[in-house]
Amino acid sequence: MIDFLREYNNWIEAFHIIAVISWMAGLLYLPRLFVYHCQVKPGSEAYEKFKIMERKLLRGIMNPAMIAVFILGIILVMTTGYGAPGTGGGWLHVKIVLVLFMAGSHMMMSRYRKDFERNINTKTERFYRIFNEIPAVLMVFIVILVMVKPF
Repeated sequence: MIDFLREYNNWIEAFHIIAVISWMAGLLYLPRLFVYHCQVKPGSEAYEKFKIMERKLLRGIMNPAMIAVFILGIILVMTTGYGAPGTGGGWLHVKIVLVLFMAGSHMMMSRYRKDFERNINTKTERFYRIFNEIPAVLMVFIVILVMVKPF
């Protein structure tokens, strides 16, 4: 099976990159929606519209993209051999940890969305503005690790 998948490695990598871009778009946009959501009155028409937008973004784009990132990433590790002892793949181990932190921020956003859905959000605009930077910073380090492979 691995040999079969190796033949399509370029396709797998392309779809992995597409999934990463889709996931990142959501990770960068959802906290911005939360910022704007904080600015409107609970129960208003705008407040309810933000709930719909956030749910569709998370469930329709972010969740499937994250799942694809993990599945395709695992396949790439298996087909390339990166990370195996003696391959100089220490960068991959660090990248995986950072991707897990990224997934953790995704899970936190999911929880925050549910708080808005239940009308029990306690976070401020400022909190979401700062939180919005976490995926961007993680992305910078992940891309550097992938492209430079420093160790």
